[in-house]
Amino acid sequence: MTNLRVLIVEDHLDTARLLGRLLAQRGYAVRVAGTVKEALAALEEPVEVIICDDGLPDGPGWDIMRLAREIRPVIGIAMSGCGLPEDIARSREAGFAEHLVKPVDILKIDETIRNLWSGAEGAQLT
Repeated sequence: MTNLRVLIVEDHLDTARLLGRLLAQRGYAVRVAGTVKEALAALEEPVEVIICDDGLPDGPGWDIMRLAREIRPVIGIAMSGCGLPEDIARSREAGFAEHLVKPVDILKIDETIRNLWSGAEGAQLT
C-alpha cells in the first residue's frame, strides 16, 4: 500500500491539505487539486485513487471521475455533504466505487482505500 498514488480533489483548501497530510503520514503519495481544471491537469500523471468532492467551483466531481476512467483504470471515492440514495446512485453512475458522506473520518477513508485496493477493482489496477 505504500506510495499508492492518491489525488484529492476538494475545493476547501484547509480540508484538502489536512486530508493530504494525514494520508501522506499513512504512506500514500498524495496530490491535491481544488477545481475540475486542476484535477484534470493532475491526471496527466498516473494515480490509483481519486478522492473527490462532488461540488467544485468549476463543475461537478462526477465529470472528473468519468474523464479519469477514460484515461486509465482508477479507484474513485466520492465525498459529499449529501447521502441520499439519488446522490449515491449519481456517484456510482459516474464510476465512483464508494460514496462517503462528509464529515469523513481519516480512518474511514484509509479503510475504504485499503478495502477497495485489496478487492477486485484494485487487483485489476496492479
